[in-house]
Amino acid sequence: MEKFDRKKHWESIYQTKELKDVSWFEPTPKTSLDFIKHYNLPITAKIIDIGGGDSFLVDHLLDNGYQDITVLDISEAAIDKAKLRLGERSNQVKWIVTDVTKFTPTEQYDFWHDRAAFHFLTDETEISNYLSTVQKSITPTGILVIATFSEQGPEKCSGISIKQYSEKTMAERLSKQFEKLQCKTIDHKTPFDTIQNFVFCSFRKLQVKQ
Repeated sequence: MEKFDRKKHWESIYQTKELKDVSWFEPTPKTSLDFIKHYNLPITAKIIDIGGGDSFLVDHLLDNGYQDITVLDISEAAIDKAKLRLGERSNQVKWIVTDVTKFTPTEQYDFWHDRAAFHFLTDETEISNYLSTVQKSITPTGILVIATFSEQGPEKCSGISIKQYSEKTMAERLSKQFEKLQCKTIDHKTPFDTIQNFVFCSFRKLQVKQ
């Protein structure tokens, strides 16, 4: 059996579909913005959006004056679309094209945001690598926000099997490295008038006791 090529799959999606025609289309990512507002992130905070692709979160962050934004996506086509949409403002953003499971950060972040990239990781080694990367690359007081399909949500997305989480199972999976702060379940309405149930959870890195 041919090994699944994750990068090739996502490049094809972004090369053949318009943003308004994908299930994750969200002109105003309200829940993500609410988390940022809740934690009173200063405009100088280092923010990274994992799997940000051509989502609109970066537009809103720029609109709100944030000065240190990084967007990471496996698809170069997705990032190219975002750059085109933002025009000259794209120069204010750091863009990284890579698979997050192979990401080697060169700086630490105050806010790590992941809306629906984590749930595509179904291999235990990749999940562990991801969480280890976050643990090393988030500041001691930094915030981690992860959103995945809930146990009431879809079992697949874009033809790929995903890993569903509940508030309990996500907190348990991250418990060795992070403490849970809060979780919300959200119904996302797709452009096709279907509903996808997500669980959004925020975490802070566990402090090493001296």
